Amino acid sequence: MARRLATVLCLTGALTGAAASPPGAIPACSIDDPRLAELSGLVAEGPPGAAPQRYHAIVDGGGTARAFTLDPVGCAVTGTRQADVPVTDVEDLGLGPGGELWLADTGDNGARRGSVRLVVLPPTGPPRVHDLVYPDGPRDVEALLVGDDGVPLLVDKTTGAAGVYRPAAPLHDGGDPVELRRVAQVVLPWSGTGGGPLGAAGARTVTGGGVSPAGADGGRAAVLRTYTDAWVFPLPAGGPATADALVAALDGAPLPVPLPGEAQGEAVAPDGRGALHSGSEARSLTAAAITVVPGAVTAATVPQAPVVPQPAEVPEYRTYPSWLPAAGGAAALGALLIAGAVAMSLHGRRRRSR
Repeated sequence: MARRLATVLCLTGALTGAAASPPGAIPACSIDDPRLAELSGLVAEGPPGAAPQRYHAIVDGGGTARAFTLDPVGCAVTGTRQADVPVTDVEDLGLGPGGELWLADTGDNGARRGSVRLVVLPPTGPPRVHDLVYPDGPRDVEALLVGDDGVPLLVDKTTGAAGVYRPAAPLHDGGDPVELRRVAQVVLPWSGTGGGPLGAAGARTVTGGGVSPAGADGGRAAVLRTYTDAWVFPLPAGGPATADALVAALDGAPLPVPLPGEAQGEAVAPDGRGALHSGSEARSLTAAAITVVPGAVTAATVPQAPVVPQPAEVPEYRTYPSWLPAAGGAAALGALLIAGAVAMSLHGRRRRSR
């Protein structure tokens, strides 16, 4: 208990000071494999109370449904799980109650898709494909939460009040899309954490989600992340993390976990020890990377945890277009290339003038 309270105090102090890194954060690894440069979803798989035995990760984009398995020590790719299922824009990854990987093909930068898709890759056997349609028009979604009952929740990327959606009927493989219902909204509290590609608005832009595994040390939580912070919504002790329980938790007060200085943080994964694993895409000359925040979930589940109530009113932030972070990264890379070309040209002129 003393260690848990110390973690709470450390996290609380981070809210009032300008920390250079998350409290107690440990860099897990940089990811050199170019296939994972656009790391967008992460799962930390392992037994309760122990360090993860493996990571599963997906990258932002389309093509064929595929998840990578990584060694959690050095983050080298050790395998893949994939299916010959076309996807348009996969944005997040969840872990189902039977060890199946849920790929959220829900990205929609221009809000033009008539339906979105969840692809379920079980440890063995054929994949399952679930097509879904929103009741209130297309939207960009980058966060997926999968309940212990196998019911998924999608949280959209709207800055300010993020809609929470769940299937209105049982999922089926093939056929007409299942309609979603908007069952809640999340209004994240203010955050002064720096970093990310969008400044202040990025602190309230939901880019990923995760659910603590069953039996996790210190309790369980639903977690949403933005470009600058993770927000830990504690779940009631002892009960299963069903979709209903997750919706109720998202209506409560979360614990903020600052994640400053990430180039483009879009992945988060709670583990069986109460830690959070945070993943960031590569940007310009910065490689994709994973960072671990020990005790972050445990700190949210102790009595009198320093949670922060959601604002009663939606803050007046405009929703930035979803393509802006990528455009910013491309612009930064272009600027570096132009600067390099100019430097080489000047160097050549000096040599010719001698």
